Amino acid sequence: MPVLVSKWIAMALFAVALSSNSSAATTILVIGDSLSDAYNMPREAGWAHLLSERLGESHRVVNASISGETTAGGLNRLDGLLADFQPEVLLVILGGNDGLRALSPRQIETNLAAIIVQGLDAGAQVGLMQIRMPPNLGPAYVSRFEAIYPRLAENQGITLLPFFLDDLFDQPGMMMPDGIHPTIEAQPLMLERLWPALEPLLNE
Repeated sequence: MPVLVSKWIAMALFAVALSSNSSAATTILVIGDSLSDAYNMPREAGWAHLLSERLGESHRVVNASISGETTAGGLNRLDGLLADFQPEVLLVILGGNDGLRALSPRQIETNLAAIIVQGLDAGAQVGLMQIRMPPNLGPAYVSRFEAIYPRLAENQGITLLPFFLDDLFDQPGMMMPDGIHPTIEAQPLMLERLWPALEPLLNE
């Protein structure tokens, strides 16, 4: 999940709200990596913008995702994001870049736990997406990595969101040639896979 633009440019992009700016709107903050950053496509084509269109003016979706982001990077940015946007809902979609670099699962879990706690302390409902790793990282590492997410969701009492690329990897036209990033055509399907778990979270 390489970084193609600087973080400063990306931060200017995500600061634009994707729906109504009404103070009465429920704010949803998405903090993720290139899987949520509409990698190599217009941001309006990404699943987060499609979510904004689905929800309409009652919700404001702020996509704070940056290609190449890690759990440590997300944690470092979170205080400012929470202060700036004061979200009612925080969606955490991080860990893929950590895993692809085979970083310590213990440290990944520590970072994600801190993100979750900060979100809860700020009064947000938190959803944590399950992240999957390719098998070439080895069964032991993949098992330790993927176990982080359900454990954190249970321990923190938050919603575990399904990985929105499950069942898409092998479908024609759904993945870019790198085998990591979803195509424009995959974005609506990603939202549909996320929606059954996300909708109850938004209604809490």
